[in-house]
Amino acid sequence: MLEINSSETIEKILEDCRTIAVVGLSSDPERPSHGVASYMRRRGYKVIPVNPNETEVFGDKAYPSLADVPEKIDLVDIFRRSSEAGNAVDEAIAVGAKAVWLQEGVIDHDAAQRALDAGLLVVMDRCWLKEHIKTGKG
Repeated sequence: MLEINSSETIEKILEDCRTIAVVGLSSDPERPSHGVASYMRRRGYKVIPVNPNETEVFGDKAYPSLADVPEKIDLVDIFRRSSEAGNAVDEAIAVGAKAVWLQEGVIDHDAAQRALDAGLLVVMDRCWLKEHIKTGKG
């Protein structure tokens, strides 16, 4: 089993997870979620907005929850408060995602352990964009 935040885990997620549901994705270009998701799209990843307060982001339909997304999700990228991240992790497990990524500043050790125990790859308290650039993929 790969460890949380290991370089192998990060590399595997960046390589294998092409369809990314971004929980908390905002249509506001000033928000970090918008900037990271925009970068993902420019790099050829499919981004699915998940936010009950949005109807669409980047011209794509936004879904109120992961359970409402009609296609297979590889990675759930979580832009939520740490106190709310566990719900998104549990939804990611329920929909059969391959991995969860709790963005920089989002920390929930119990939720990360639940995801690991369910067989998901896990990254916590790291920025997807910064890691993507660091690996030389950016």
